Amino acid sequence: MSHRPLPGRRSVLRGSLAASAALSLPAALGAAPAFARSGRPAAGWGVQAGDVTCDSGLVWVRSDRPARMIVETSATESFRSPHRWHGPLLGPGSDFTGTTRLRGLPSGEQIHYRVLLADPDDPRRTGEPVTGTFRTASAKRRDGVRFVWSGDLAGQGWGINPELGGYRIYDAMGALDPDFFLCSGDTIYADGPITETVALPDGRTWRNITTEEKAKVAETLAEFRGNFRYNLLDENLRAFNARVPSIVQWDDHEVTNNWYPGEILTDTRYTEKRVDVLAARARQAFSEYFPISTLRRPDGRVHRVQHHGPLLDVFVLDMRTYRNANSPDDQPTDPQGILGREQLEWLKRELSRSRAVWKVIAADMPLGLVVPDAQNIEAVAQGDPGKPLGRELQIAELLRHIKHRRITGTVWLTADVHHTSAQHYRPSKAAFADFEPFWEFVSGPLNAGAFPANALDGTFGPDRVFVKAPTTANVSPAGGYQFFGEVDIDGHGGELTVRLREQDGTVLFTRTLQPGLVGQ
Repeated sequence: MSHRPLPGRRSVLRGSLAASAALSLPAALGAAPAFARSGRPAAGWGVQAGDVTCDSGLVWVRSDRPARMIVETSATESFRSPHRWHGPLLGPGSDFTGTTRLRGLPSGEQIHYRVLLADPDDPRRTGEPVTGTFRTASAKRRDGVRFVWSGDLAGQGWGINPELGGYRIYDAMGALDPDFFLCSGDTIYADGPITETVALPDGRTWRNITTEEKAKVAETLAEFRGNFRYNLLDENLRAFNARVPSIVQWDDHEVTNNWYPGEILTDTRYTEKRVDVLAARARQAFSEYFPISTLRRPDGRVHRVQHHGPLLDVFVLDMRTYRNANSPDDQPTDPQGILGREQLEWLKRELSRSRAVWKVIAADMPLGLVVPDAQNIEAVAQGDPGKPLGRELQIAELLRHIKHRRITGTVWLTADVHHTSAQHYRPSKAAFADFEPFWEFVSGPLNAGAFPANALDGTFGPDRVFVKAPTTANVSPAGGYQFFGEVDIDGHGGELTVRLREQDGTVLFTRTLQPGLVGQ
């Protein structure tokens, strides 16, 4: 592939990341961060970058006390004559987290950064710097693009297990030197308490790191914040965050299982039954713990398009905030659907405007897989293979728009269902045929229970070309079935290659798509 190589990047990073980690990581898992300089602010939760473009990016940090965030950038790790960016004052209102936008960056270059936390009363007093790096998107097509995607972290009671090495999948993803990581939702399991031990079917014992906030379902803002901090206790994730920027979306478990606006819970574990109240608290914590550009805007939305040079646009969907109530999903009209009218029109408009060779639609739920919610439907497909009904109507409208506007290069990526698969949608097999063929790739979980493959709905004619899933429900990460996907776009011919991979990086399935075709 023509993806621009970076010889030795990981080996160079290893020394600097290890040095900063030794200074800033929590002294004991679940404990307060250690201080390199007594009495000065410390960034024990690492750094991360997000929503990187050709000339900008966001850098995130969390302090252990009030501090002024300062970011310095350099073309090299020496940080000679660095450019300095003055960030926000970090305090209890944001759980001591903060994000700084870097602008005017060079395209297609490795950016080294370090975050300093300064005492608000004496800016000369700073804690030890924490370093990171990311690569800006290239404005040159020949450089190519590579990224990885997955979702579903610490679900079904399977948390950080030190005996298994924690979240090991992040090491395998980082080894591919991706330009970014697309996190397809379920970034936490706010509704999934973590206990110290879980008995495995084979007689072994799974051992979790535990914290107070993960001992129950999250209801308060502090508990939601604690769920995000929990994952950052994993050293694999912190090291990955420091070298790979992210594009993050959310799904249901950031709030509670299968939630929708206006829902009133019957789950006896909750004292706060109003999902809208829980969702508002979850959204605040979500916006505090991830560097997401649009959450800094007045409308605070999750859906957005990330431009990654001439080869790629990523359309990040929000299939939670605007959906209607879960139901049998068989109504003949459905203006609200799963996206809401405003988001659907936004998506149609932005797809029409896009001049990128490939248009990845990042969906937090699959299209043709039936995902139930008790007697109702949680996703789009409801199991009726006939004409579109319910939420399928919005997808039909979108697919029709893509066809008639002759929008090429659309590929759907998702996670959610805790297995990996590839579906090819063809109008010749579909009850609704007014669309061009397209692919949907599923990959996950990162570290959660694995589940059998979902049934297919024939409305849009999906053909399951590949699947790997267990035959029993909630297989622990110790039993395997943890997955991520890789997308490689060649800078010369423009071909897009998808590889579905296991936790250790083993390739399970490969498909190469050609650019410029209306349907394939």
